[in-house]
Order: sequence, then structure tokens, then C-alpha cells
Amino acid sequence: MKILFLGDVVGISGRSMVLKNLRSVIKDKKIDFVIVNGENADDSGVGLTEDICKDLFNSGVNVITTGNHVWDQKETMIHIEKENRLLRPKNLIEPSPGNGFEIFVAKNGMKVGVLNLMGNVFMKKCEDVFEVTEKFMRTHKLKEDYDFLIVDFHGEITSEKNAIGHVFDGNATLVIGTHTHIPTNDGRILEGGTAYQTDAGMCGDYNSVIGMNKDNSINRFFKKKSVKHFPATGEASLCGVIIDCDIETGLAKNIENFIYGGDLKNSN
Repeated sequence: MKILFLGDVVGISGRSMVLKNLRSVIKDKKIDFVIVNGENADDSGVGLTEDICKDLFNSGVNVITTGNHVWDQKETMIHIEKENRLLRPKNLIEPSPGNGFEIFVAKNGMKVGVLNLMGNVFMKKCEDVFEVTEKFMRTHKLKEDYDFLIVDFHGEITSEKNAIGHVFDGNATLVIGTHTHIPTNDGRILEGGTAYQTDAGMCGDYNSVIGMNKDNSINRFFKKKSVKHFPATGEASLCGVIIDCDIETGLAKNIENFIYGGDLKNSN
């Protein structure tokens, strides 16, 4: 059982790269299930729309996770109520539209639980992620409620992501960080058998500042004349991880960093 997780899709550049290449990646890598963080997939670089969701699903994506930009395109608040394959962080202040956890059936019949969480440090106000995690783990069990559990932790700081990884160790197949858009070189299997990486990186143009036009971003840092952030539009890299899952235990046998195309160059 192989699961592909792709980091934040940024703008039309990242989205186009996914739409053009995902089917071939699925075939070449023998992928059984695909999760993509889509919260930056709109042309503006923030939020996503119903049409974008449909395009991603049609390209081979099984589940879309999000984060702090989930409501930046207002139609998402309506669409998420009727589309269970689109998740928002489970620890958003309640009541919030949609769900932060669902169980899906892969093409091979295995049940995949997907949990979307958001950090508390330097992020929009949401419920305490550690309390929500503790409550979730009391009521949901690996190999009882689902065959595999993938956790997208959308957070700003590495220590918070590290801690959540260890909390889930032995109870999740993968804990993967999103939001900071830079792929980290710490993919590994934790002591309890859970695959972990601090950040998956982004699907976007890396000749940029985390996916946004570099010149405009630099001007903003220098407090020079600039406009609202907008995405870079060069060739994108696809970034994420591939997890080889143990069907018997629900844990991870291997985690492989996945980088395809663009400025980061193809490592596969």
C-alpha cells in the first residue's frame, strides 16, 4: 500500500503541475491513495474554489486538506458542507463548516483515515491542538477504525510539529507538516513506527518567496512600494512524500521524499 502526500499547492503554477503530472506519477510510483494540501491553490495564492477541487479530484487526488487559508475564497464555506473529500483543520473554533477528519476507501479497499490539524503558535486562533489530538486518540484507533491514519499538521514552527509527531507515534501511519512551503530533510520512521517529516514543501514555483513573486515579496520586506502578495508563475516543483504502508500494522515501512520538476530538480 503506497500513499502519496503532496504539500501546499500554490497558485496556477503549482495547480497546473499537479493536473498535468499526477496521473503519470500515480502510475509510475504505483500509488494507491493521494492526499494534497490545497489551501493555496487559487490563482491568487490563497484559498481554493469548487472548480479547483473538481479539477484536483479529476487529476487523481483522493482527499484535499487545508489550513489557515481555508475560508479565503468564501464559496468554500458552502462547498465544504457537501464535499466530504475536502477537509478543514479539525481544531478550528466550533461551529465551523465541514469536517476535519474522515475515513475514505482506497482503490484497493483499504480504509484510510485523514486528520487535518492546525498549529496554535503564530497561526490564526483555533482550539488547543494538543487537547484536540488527545481527545481524538481516545476515540479513534489504528487498525480498529481504519487501516491507516494520515495526519496533516498545518503549522508554523518546527517544535510544535515535532511534538505532534511524537504524540501520534505508533498510532498513525504518517504525520506530515504543511504551511511553511519548504521541504525539510528529516523524513524518518519514529520509534513507534509512524513516518514523520516536518514539512512536505509546496507544489509551486521555487524561484519565489515560498511561492509568491520574489520581487514584490522582497519589496514588502524592505518596506518599499509593493502590492498584495501574488504567486510566482514559473515552472513548479511537486513536493511531498511517498509512504510504503504495512498492511498488517497500519504503520509505515518506509518514507521517501518526493520532488518532481522545476527549480528543485527531479530527484526521482
